Amino acid sequence: MEFIYEALNKQGQPVTGKVTAENMAEANEKLRGAGVIATKVEPVKEGAKKKRGKKVPLADMSMFSRQFAAMLEAGIPVTQALSTLASQTTHQTLANSVRTIAEDVEGGAALSDAFRNQRPVFTDLFCSMVAAGEIGGMLDKTLVAMSNQLHKDKQLKDAIKSATSYPKMVGGMALVISVVMIIFMVPMFKEMAATVEDINPITQLIYDLSDSMRAHWYFYIVGIIIAIFVLRFVIKSPPVQNFWENHKMKFPLIGELLTKTILARFCRIFATLLAGGVTAVKALETAGPTSGSKLVANAVTNAIEQIENGKTIHEALDETKMFPPMLISMIAIGEEAGTLPSMLDKVAEFYEEDVSVLSKNLSTTLEPLMTMLLGVVVGFLLIALYLPIFQASTAMPS
Repeated sequence: MEFIYEALNKQGQPVTGKVTAENMAEANEKLRGAGVIATKVEPVKEGAKKKRGKKVPLADMSMFSRQFAAMLEAGIPVTQALSTLASQTTHQTLANSVRTIAEDVEGGAALSDAFRNQRPVFTDLFCSMVAAGEIGGMLDKTLVAMSNQLHKDKQLKDAIKSATSYPKMVGGMALVISVVMIIFMVPMFKEMAATVEDINPITQLIYDLSDSMRAHWYFYIVGIIIAIFVLRFVIKSPPVQNFWENHKMKFPLIGELLTKTILARFCRIFATLLAGGVTAVKALETAGPTSGSKLVANAVTNAIEQIENGKTIHEALDETKMFPPMLISMIAIGEEAGTLPSMLDKVAEFYEEDVSVLSKNLSTTLEPLMTMLLGVVVGFLLIALYLPIFQASTAMPS
């Protein structure tokens, strides 16, 4: 758990910060070990712990990592580097977190503990890399590796976003066009077909919907808002989330894209941690949960047990039946040659290239389908509206 403290440093100056410990006694012991005299120590309140600002974009996190690494490499002290970055960072949430980290470190906290106190702004992966760099004395190098990892993450997310942006746009256009036609165009068509007595059921349904939307528009707005909240609640509910997690890699069109995105992220994170000096088991403990798939995370957890019992990494991962043969073979070669981090990087690059190609193919496939859907929706409405007019014209005496 986390504790917030007020203390006096070796120069007798008041300092504040946070420290992670199992209990109050351990917190006080850590502070004494850091050379500060605690005047007040209390647990962080749950509400304060959960409080968070806006999510920090990956681009900003990547830039922060690279700048921090450059300043450390130039010989600037950690606290000075953090204070400078906090004043220069434009994203307020990141700036506040970095400023707090600088205060915690100045107060005697370990850098890795100070970063952990700022979760979820800084992820478990980021904190693990800082801890590894701190222990191994190569913090600048691990921060550069972290920056590269965040940059690759952004590229993967951008690829998926690019593939799904057009369908979202066309779906939104279809909805807007339908609403505009029903509210503004249907009354005009209804007036032109006023002489027709036998209106077909579909056209009559559109007439009734138009009258209802025009007369009770406020009910529809409230209904849409409620529907959005209900939909968000349903999507985030455990049964739906579990179903998605268990089946998302098998979904038509997007299944292969998601699978390779998850594998690319797993390999890249695993490689980054190993290159940063983290042990294989610790690296897997972070790479599994941060891969983006609970199935992969569970498989990695099972593999860790096998590794601790004496099996090699590739043997343990192979037994889970979750990872493709190509990945297992590359890991085996990397283990045997002692080049596992670089081998995992190569596999990650292979999957990232595949993700880029698949996202472009998905866009190419979906664009005509969504355009066709838009045409079907508009065409259906127009046919339903024109049909009574055709009936009226054919019924007129020649």
